[in-house]
Amino acid sequence: MEKSRNKNLTSGPLLKQIIVFSLPLIASGVLQQLFNSCDIAVVGRFVGPEALAAVGSTSSLINLVLNIFMGLSVGANVLIASLEGQRKIKFISSAVHTVILLSFLCGLFLTGIGIVLSEKTLRWIETPEEVLELASVYLKIYFLGFPFILMYNFGAAILRGRGESFKPAAFLIAAGVLNVLMNLVFVICFGLGAAGVGIATTLSNAFSAVCILVALSREKDEYKFSFRKMILDRHHCSVIFKIGMPAGIQGIVFSLSNLVIQGALNTLGPKVMAGSASGVTFEIFAYFIVSAFVQCAVTFSSQNYGAGNIERCRKAYYYCMMLSVGLTVTCSLAFTLFRYPLASLYSSDPETVGYCAERILKVEIVQFLINSYEVTAGALRGLGCSLTPALITIFGSCCLRLLWIATVFPRFHTYESILFVYPVSWTVTGTAMIVAYLVYTKKIFGKR
Repeated sequence: MEKSRNKNLTSGPLLKQIIVFSLPLIASGVLQQLFNSCDIAVVGRFVGPEALAAVGSTSSLINLVLNIFMGLSVGANVLIASLEGQRKIKFISSAVHTVILLSFLCGLFLTGIGIVLSEKTLRWIETPEEVLELASVYLKIYFLGFPFILMYNFGAAILRGRGESFKPAAFLIAAGVLNVLMNLVFVICFGLGAAGVGIATTLSNAFSAVCILVALSREKDEYKFSFRKMILDRHHCSVIFKIGMPAGIQGIVFSLSNLVIQGALNTLGPKVMAGSASGVTFEIFAYFIVSAFVQCAVTFSSQNYGAGNIERCRKAYYYCMMLSVGLTVTCSLAFTLFRYPLASLYSSDPETVGYCAERILKVEIVQFLINSYEVTAGALRGLGCSLTPALITIFGSCCLRLLWIATVFPRFHTYESILFVYPVSWTVTGTAMIVAYLVYTKKIFGKR
């Protein structure tokens, strides 16, 4: 049994393991965003600015609803990685089945919430009437896929918890390719517009969920999944919620602040909405690089802390931070240098292109700052500390953004005044998070 467990991350060349673990995550994230960018480009080019604004402006609302339970996938990752690191093999099977059943139930709940509240929330954030109907239709279709989204993410968390990052990445890439192809068919051939994008996304999410379940069902050891064994183990749920709920609450508040920002953007008109939505796609490219190393930090910290490898925990954090900052800076510089040609991919309207390029210049160029709190928070959660990073992010970033929109934006009421909130909030949150990491690790590492 031990020989087959070749994904153990508690020994061996650490830097090489982190690079090998992170590369599939980076590739899948960047390619997935490339596919999503193709979705937006198809809508912008073949339907129009209103449809582009409708699809792009819903991301904050989608993330708000989704993050209610997406944080639990972090708890699932920590649960599996901790059991793996401590060699508590006999508990892994029940943990796997608890995670999958929990993801399905949460997904069903989110689907109901999303469909009921979608149009009301769109009106609350002052979505213009000319894009309201398109955005509402897109959202309701998208929400139908939430059970699949959570089942994929929780299933991927199981595989990453044991040290396997290639399979989830491969499934996500395959689903992304399928999504692009279906978008071309539904939007260009059938003329379904924003609804076609929603249908394609839901079907591709279903595909990735099926792939992850099939992969788990074909495992030969304690990770093997069977529908007949699905349970909700009280202890496993307790661990998942203890680690995951603070992350989920953080995600909710963070998305809520972005939803308020979207509401402020909506008051500036459809072209600002479309340009900003296009610009955000480039930020997400860079964010997926960061996200890959966040997952590395969570997994490597969990396994090694469980195994008692304290120095390896420290090194894993430093390596993840170093690699993530370096790649993020490189990506951001490239986007900034070619911002106008890149913005032109999404729209032929000069104003929309200008707003997109402005966002890239003023936000994307400093996006490396998010590593300071994202990667650090991942390392803390891997060590079992989830509440502290959640509170820091809520107060240092989310509350600051809400305060900014309530005070600074009304005074100037410009696109630039909204964009400047990002580097300010990133700097404040990152500084606080690093201080918290140093204090917490000194406390717990001093005991072991």
